[in-house]
Amino acid sequence: MEDAINKSKVLIEAMPYIKKFSGKIVVIKFGGNSLGDDAVRKAVLQDIVFMSVVGMCPVLVHGGGPHINKKLKESGIEFKFVKGLRVTDIKTMAVVDEALTEVNHILVEELQEMGAKAFGLIGKENKLLIADKINSETDIGYAGSVESVDTTVVSRLITDRIIPVISPVSIGKDRCLYNVNADEAASKIAVGLCAEKLVVLTNVDGVQSDKKDPGSLLHSISFKDAQYLMEKGKIEGGMIPKVQACLHALDGGVKKSHMVNAELKHALLLEIFTHEGIGTEIIKIGHRTEETKDI
Repeated sequence: MEDAINKSKVLIEAMPYIKKFSGKIVVIKFGGNSLGDDAVRKAVLQDIVFMSVVGMCPVLVHGGGPHINKKLKESGIEFKFVKGLRVTDIKTMAVVDEALTEVNHILVEELQEMGAKAFGLIGKENKLLIADKINSETDIGYAGSVESVDTTVVSRLITDRIIPVISPVSIGKDRCLYNVNADEAASKIAVGLCAEKLVVLTNVDGVQSDKKDPGSLLHSISFKDAQYLMEKGKIEGGMIPKVQACLHALDGGVKKSHMVNAELKHALLLEIFTHEGIGTEIIKIGHRTEETKDI
């Protein structure tokens, strides 16, 4: 009985959020090792299907680094990174495209098996993502940064109540393919769609004031908080591009950005449809909060 009461409380708490976000676009970025975990992936996709069923308009942008690494090893191609960016020669780029297309197909099929309408898109098609080569002291090949976004096809799918599933492989004005960071792609797509939210799924609970202390999770911080924490080195490594993606989205008009641990079951729903949430939300307006002033 107690369990049933708790479930009803969750539903009641979710009601105003379901109403508030009905018809709103939410861009979700999903990648990393969590994407390759069958149980985690299916739980995330279930959340996305739920969002669609209650009237929200989810857009899924995915990465697939571990799958790319696996395909490169199988092909006998060595790979390396420079300052977090994959060195991408023409052979590596072909494998990246193939690997992310495979991931795209898997995600679409699983969403469809759950009863959702979903359609796969590749950034290189229909001018969805136009990229330019990243200039670096060390030549890193076909690693690119998104220069422009054309959301025409994505918007049409949203209108038809179909979940777009997007691979970030992009094309350049030189007609070459480029390997683009999925966090960046998701952020720029969110801006292009005037999305309500950008949610970046990670393998950590969110932004912490002390990375060694799980209890220091910051549930809500401002744009200025996030900038300050990066300046102080409290946000580092792989979290930097994720936070930068969140900040870019906010700067481009997206109302809120969120960072959520994909490995927490139904984390997406708990973050969006409960008062406290379960990860870190980043908002554009606001001064630094009390929680960060002494850091």
